[in-house]
Amino acid sequence: MDLQYQGSLFDTLDLLDGGPGLQPLGDAVERITLSQGAWLDLRPGWLDDSDAVFEQLALHVPWVADRREMYDRVVDVPRLVSRYGRGDELPLPILTEAREALNDHYGRPPRQVFETAGLCFYRTGDDSVAWHGDRVGRTLHQDTMVAILSVGAERTLSVRRKGGGAVMRFPVGHGDLIVMGGSCQRTHEHAILKTKRAVGPRISVQFRPYWPR
Repeated sequence: MDLQYQGSLFDTLDLLDGGPGLQPLGDAVERITLSQGAWLDLRPGWLDDSDAVFEQLALHVPWVADRREMYDRVVDVPRLVSRYGRGDELPLPILTEAREALNDHYGRPPRQVFETAGLCFYRTGDDSVAWHGDRVGRTLHQDTMVAILSVGAERTLSVRRKGGGAVMRFPVGHGDLIVMGGSCQRTHEHAILKTKRAVGPRISVQFRPYWPR
């Protein structure tokens, strides 16, 4: 895979410190309160040396080009994906560390323990994901958390109240963390929208609880 990617100067400096590592969460996490019991937590630069993590994931994860039925036809999903279920070994040890650090920080509330991971590879500005909330199985009528760790170039994660309204935009990349919690998946939607701007590739790692279908 040919990657045209401009790394972060800070990540280049982090290489001198022994490779990928996680910064503390704790008071460094900023809570944004939304409406209807929803909230977002932000932790910029949580993962050090995230560009090296991006390269390892881009080159060695078994990426899949999904197809999905939409209306009366089957279309290509505009991004590559890879999924790791409950009990699956994650592709890099630092991702296992990240999952455990998130569970430690949020205290493992019932039915909201992070156990699975979904990876999405946004190669260019044409790769995207439409407005949606992550709800399946038992999460249809319950609060849940989704934690997104971004590596690679910045893309904008857009968030709005379900049904429309003002859009909040969060540029995420280079090791940034965003966690959506409370009623967020039921009352709000999020998206990575297509862009005509020249953007580099990005990989998002989405940690979720185990959701029986």
